[in-house]
Amino acid sequence: MSQAASPTRSGLWLALPLGLFFAAFVVAPLMLLLFVSLYSDASMTQHGFEQYIRFLGDDFNRGVLINTLGLGLKVTALTLVLGFPLAYAYTLTPRRWQGLLMLLIILPLLTSAVVRTFAWVVILGREGIVNVGLQSLGWVDGPLRLLYTPGAVVVAVAQIELPLMVLPVITALMNSDPNLRQASLALGAGHWRTLMLVTLPLAVPGLLTGALLVFASSVSAFVTQTLVGGGQNILMPFYMYQQAIQANNYPFAAAIAITLLVTVMVVVTLMNLLGRRAKGFVHA
Repeated sequence: MSQAASPTRSGLWLALPLGLFFAAFVVAPLMLLLFVSLYSDASMTQHGFEQYIRFLGDDFNRGVLINTLGLGLKVTALTLVLGFPLAYAYTLTPRRWQGLLMLLIILPLLTSAVVRTFAWVVILGREGIVNVGLQSLGWVDGPLRLLYTPGAVVVAVAQIELPLMVLPVITALMNSDPNLRQASLALGAGHWRTLMLVTLPLAVPGLLTGALLVFASSVSAFVTQTLVGGGQNILMPFYMYQQAIQANNYPFAAAIAITLLVTVMVVVTLMNLLGRRAKGFVHA
């Protein structure tokens, strides 16, 4: 009995450093954040739920939360549309070219988000590549207002988060049985019907994983939201920054952070439940 139980005990001891790290740098800061959010005033002298009541009871605050969640959904939808064809193309690429294509896919992850965000500022600016190109072609008379718009934020965040969608989909497609697609084609389904009725359902686990990663990451992309959005549309991360750094209202900023965290967890849980009910989901 002791010999059978020893591998389990060894595994627990091996996991202890990671558990302590997680407790010290994830759980403890979250508990501290929750504790600070329960102060009723900015001077942190009284406890209560006034900060949450203040946030949820104001139309402006609720609008900021809704806009932030909307950004996450838009970015997730855009990465789904762009990511699945790219992942599918990877599976059809000859093996000798897959290494190069994988390098191009993960290359954005090797570059700082700040650098990529400033690249989008240069591309979308009044004197940026897009405006200069459109004016050179004679399609527009003057520079368009592309930067500091909601659409620019969606596109920039989607480009930065795209690898988080593509990589799980590639994994799901590569782990699926290729004979299923061959059988569908042999039975006369055609490439389009095979793609929609066989390949796409097989990719559902990867699409779900990518959607969860992209959504959770995009709603908290403070740098990209701020630099590309220019503060024109206030979102939760920037609102949190304003309250903590500029207004010195740490309890309200903590309440904003906890509200965003709980809301994202609820949305992610709902997305996970919907994904498990989707056709083709493979249960563990």
